[in-house]
Amino acid sequence: MAKSIQQYFRLLPKAQGFRPVGRLWYPAADVYQTQDGWVVKVELAGVSFDELEIKIEGETLLIEGCRRDSLCTETVYCHQLEITYSRFEKTIQFPCPIESATVEQDYRDGLLILRLRSPQECE
Repeated sequence: MAKSIQQYFRLLPKAQGFRPVGRLWYPAADVYQTQDGWVVKVELAGVSFDELEIKIEGETLLIEGCRRDSLCTETVYCHQLEITYSRFEKTIQFPCPIESATVEQDYRDGLLILRLRSPQECE
């Protein structure tokens, strides 16, 4: 019964400032080192760009946000639920400080692409 109640609450319209409670999910990411820094690709299908928060501290990149189910607004009976609609976090550790890097963001086709251009060399 608790599972069906959680499913019900996932279908409710989003409330202002509401942060869903439930399991976190951790999106997949690719990280590439380039001549002038790093490229980070994060798979975020169904996440609105407005829901993203990107933080850099020292050698750590933190991406947080929420994927919401906005398509189910009428009475429905769930047949199959596999997609996680809740908060997510992705933490990426770099081998050198990145907090002075300039960050270029591109978000399209469900991929967040960050270009971190750093004046510091990373060994």
